[in-house]
Amino acid sequence: MLPDLTQYTWIAWLVLALLFIIVELLTLEFTFLMLAAGALIGGLGVWLLGGPWWLQIAVAATLSVLLLFTIRPLLLRTLRRSSALVKTNVDALPGLGARVTARFVDGNGSVRLDNGETWTAQIAPGHESASLDVGDRVVVAAVKGAIVEVEPAPAPSSSSPAPPAPDEGLPT
Repeated sequence: MLPDLTQYTWIAWLVLALLFIIVELLTLEFTFLMLAAGALIGGLGVWLLGGPWWLQIAVAATLSVLLLFTIRPLLLRTLRRSSALVKTNVDALPGLGARVTARFVDGNGSVRLDNGETWTAQIAPGHESASLDVGDRVVVAAVKGAIVEVEPAPAPSSSSPAPPAPDEGLPT
């Protein structure tokens, strides 16, 4: 005589919910989290109340679908609203100030960016007539591969002092 296996369905609901949670941790899109909630609340909940196996499956599936179409969009909207776009790496370079470290000859030279990086530089189109010597302030106009295009920095107004170079004022 075989035992009644429906008395062990609670183990199946827990294992299924655990698998959904593990997959959710890998995908991070709230889909499998809603399925896990449906399995725990719907399937395991109906089992605890003594419902038959077919009712457990029906309630788990219905609850999962409801959560997918109601709660998940709200969670995704909240998640995306709270994360502002922050430019990093090369995307953050245009507009960054720099100081000329090697005199520009034929439009090519070297600059030290305000973030401390040293880059090979070219004078940006439209500013070819500018004479840039060592120590002059420039602004990054664009990044072209491993070279930055720079243009002369606007002259500081007389009411505000010029910002110090990154190396100034540091003990040696």
